[in-house]
Amino acid sequence: MKVIFNADVKGQGKKGELKEVSDGYARNYLLPRKLASEATADNLNAFKLKEKAKAAQIAREKAEAEANAKKLSEITVTVRAKAGGAGKLFGAVTSQEISAALKEQHGIEIEKNKIVQTEPIKTFGSFEVKAKLGYEISGTISVLVIEA
Repeated sequence: MKVIFNADVKGQGKKGELKEVSDGYARNYLLPRKLASEATADNLNAFKLKEKAKAAQIAREKAEAEANAKKLSEITVTVRAKAGGAGKLFGAVTSQEISAALKEQHGIEIEKNKIVQTEPIKTFGSFEVKAKLGYEISGTISVLVIEA
């Protein structure tokens, strides 16, 4: 019997895969537990439509990531921080602060865990910070740290 897997089944198949399994295994194990559905014409058409929608969604997200990378290269984010003597900051500028400033100043929303700092920012000045935007696309954020 041909089935479409609804979930990963160890040793049998991965989610979304179309595979031939024995009739008894399908009727007694896979179908009752909703791990797979029978590969009827209707189910195959629905599966193909889901795949097309998923591909379109991925293409949209990839285009959005590329657009964000282009925007990031053209802007500078200003972060205000308190400092003590000799221009050293109290603590460091975090990726969360950079993310919040980016959203507030330019309307670009990037999650804090996607901003990668090679070393903590602990002084005033201009810095370059990488942002992983997904789909192997990354951008560079110019961060300017000034005194609060």
